[in-house]
Amino acid sequence: MYAISLGDDGAELRPLEPWQAEEFLTHVDRGREFIGQYNALPDVVTDLESSRAFLQAYAEKAAADAGRLHGIWTDGKLVGAVLFRRMDAEQGTAEAGCWLEPSAVGKGLVTRAARVIIDWAVEERGIHRVDWWVSAANEPSIAVARRLGMTKDGVLRESYLYRGQRHDEEVWSVLAPEWRAGKRAF
Repeated sequence: MYAISLGDDGAELRPLEPWQAEEFLTHVDRGREFIGQYNALPDVVTDLESSRAFLQAYAEKAAADAGRLHGIWTDGKLVGAVLFRRMDAEQGTAEAGCWLEPSAVGKGLVTRAARVIIDWAVEERGIHRVDWWVSAANEPSIAVARRLGMTKDGVLRESYLYRGQRHDEEVWSVLAPEWRAGKRAF
């Protein structure tokens, strides 16, 4: 398996695959409450079987060129992930996302990892537009979108029903020409 360095601190980006279901479940359990503030992952991954099924679904998306899931490791420990929830190479669009467990927050890991996958999508897969959908209350994720050079396209008012409450979602995006121009600033 390959690993991509995310910097001098030893952080790495690697694919997350079904055979890693136990490690993935352990990671979700460590961050269950924190991750679940804005992300339904902890409601989906509740045991080893559901962990394996989640990873298998992303393996199938990768095989169909319709999505990708990469874990973020620090010191050999899975602490988060970045992903393409959906990807349509023919249309040139993708939707990126992320999560971290609390021990990994504030280190720039998501921004660094998202740069890697967005750059791959734009430069290798020919993706023209990368979206970032985020709860309007999720300030850290909005800050990542800004650091990635994304533009706020708008707010979908009360569009997301999550745990019995309606939430506003912001849609941010970066277009391939903007991404290439912004890379010079990294």
